[in-house]
Amino acid sequence: MTSAALPTALPWLAYASLASSMALVGSYVGLSKLLLAAFPVFLLAWLRFGIAAVAMLPWLRRAPGEAPLAPRDRVLLFWESFLGNFLFSICMLYGVLHTSAVAAGVVMAAMPAAVALLSRAFLGERIAPRVLAGIACAVAGIALLAWVKDAGGTGAAPWWGYALLVGAVLCEASYVVIGKRLAGRVSARRISALINLWGLALVTPLGLWQASRFDFAPVDGRTWALLVFYALAASVVTVWLWMRGLRDVPAARAGVFTVMLPLAAAAVGVVVLGEPFGAGHLAAFALAIAGLLLATWPPPGVR
Repeated sequence: MTSAALPTALPWLAYASLASSMALVGSYVGLSKLLLAAFPVFLLAWLRFGIAAVAMLPWLRRAPGEAPLAPRDRVLLFWESFLGNFLFSICMLYGVLHTSAVAAGVVMAAMPAAVALLSRAFLGERIAPRVLAGIACAVAGIALLAWVKDAGGTGAAPWWGYALLVGAVLCEASYVVIGKRLAGRVSARRISALINLWGLALVTPLGLWQASRFDFAPVDGRTWALLVFYALAASVVTVWLWMRGLRDVPAARAGVFTVMLPLAAAAVGVVVLGEPFGAGHLAAFALAIAGLLLATWPPPGVR
């Protein structure tokens, strides 16, 4: 058999990058409840972007052999940051603040479906039946997980809190689709640094306004350490991992990996915040894993 006839291996490293990226996002979504108890929303977002900007300074340089940014790439970088960085952070933080982690899990479960629909509409990608089944399992698993956590619920939340979470879902889905456009032309590290700088510029006026009236003295060392983790995970590691994975995976299939976001957020609630874990939670995890397997299982003839 010639080398040209050899079946193409699946991009397991890309799959691992996508899953790890969304798991980290989910972990800081869960832990953001602790940070929101210490910082107001715009100040928290500003500190996050500022810490990450310092960490990513070396990533701003163009890599050897990398072409200069085209005007189209500059426009895409702005929208990538405005939708997937700035607006997602604000909608997610205010949404979680005014609803609950349970509500966030239910609404965020729509993210894989939103990504698949946007990738079909704007990238023209075909959504295979296996991927559709994986999306259905992922959404069902996270919806079940959120429903189980809501047993003995905590009361009604304002409608606009849920609207903000829906907005966060649409922003993150747009981030996935725009990132697919950029991933083949700009290095993952440089994309991460540039969209973080845009996020910092966009939130700075609001961040300075809240910082001017905030008392930093009561903030303890553990909270600052959690803030540093949040900043590095949200702006540095997750973006780089996601862009790395998008190079080898279609956006519709990559969207299935966003199931790791609400799954990880719920896991943080159970492990870190001491929330209960029972048979319903186990069933939800099984559905989510089944969704990932359906989306990544080798098709016939592929090694």
